Amino acid sequence: MKDRIKEILSWYDSENPGVRTNLARMLNHGRLGGTGKMVILPVDQGFEHGPARSFAPNPAGYDPRYHFQLAIEAGCNAYAAPLGFLEAGVSEFAGDIPLILKCNNHDVLNDEKDPISAVTSGVEDALRLGCVAVGFTIYPGSSERTHMYEQLRELTLEAKSAGLATVVWSYPRGSSLSKEGETAIDVVTYAAQIAAQLGADIIKVKLPSAKVELAEAQKVYQKYEVPVSTLAERVHHVVQSSFNGRRIVIFSGGATAGDDQVFNEARAIRDGGGFGSIIGRNSFQRSHDDAVKFLGNIMGIYEGSVQ
Repeated sequence: MKDRIKEILSWYDSENPGVRTNLARMLNHGRLGGTGKMVILPVDQGFEHGPARSFAPNPAGYDPRYHFQLAIEAGCNAYAAPLGFLEAGVSEFAGDIPLILKCNNHDVLNDEKDPISAVTSGVEDALRLGCVAVGFTIYPGSSERTHMYEQLRELTLEAKSAGLATVVWSYPRGSSLSKEGETAIDVVTYAAQIAAQLGADIIKVKLPSAKVELAEAQKVYQKYEVPVSTLAERVHHVVQSSFNGRRIVIFSGGATAGDDQVFNEARAIRDGGGFGSIIGRNSFQRSHDDAVKFLGNIMGIYEGSVQ
């Protein structure tokens, strides 16, 4: 095992050997294996946004097996999906890539201001499917947040007892936040800190803007001149807020965007000390060959072979 992976695992010395082994499986898998960087393919958008919005741009994506193949051929560290998608392809691709079971999901058929996701699977399912980790979304800022925190606590306790790692999607959202505030630097760093405090092994957040949402936070950012003018500085601040970089923090790819924008964001993540990307729509909504090339370029940026 490379020294960088040993260093990262040392941050999790309170975890049992099963959790540390499964973290190592992800960190050592794929093209970026051994570098300490990660690119994960997440495909929960069919549930979260609807099938046509998710897969019509590339109809091959309606088939759950397509996403296993894409993640494997591109050399991703792991593949994350809800119960149904994993069940539909795991037998064919068993052991080919580390799997993360997304254990709660939210649909937009009732697009409430204060969302809460339904628990749709659990640790028993993850073990049955041979997963290395469970995933869970929380919405800091929602009036339902405390219930989600308690649900995550129960899942995390069970997962860690079974030797599974926990990946937390921490997405600020709710009636108390403006739309722009969902990605404000003070709000995203707060979301990352909450996920870390709730026991997340890997934290997923959106890339933050330079906006500061909360008045009391604004005073602190101004008084101490916290550097957040560039995206790399903001990434650094998110990582700093996640136990001073002692938790793995990866960043969402968001909605489909142009290559240059995504590649520049990857460079900022790299330069800011982020651990990588979790990229769904920006990859599987492209044709297969374009997606493999696209993900390869992002991995090249993280490993230093692409500037």
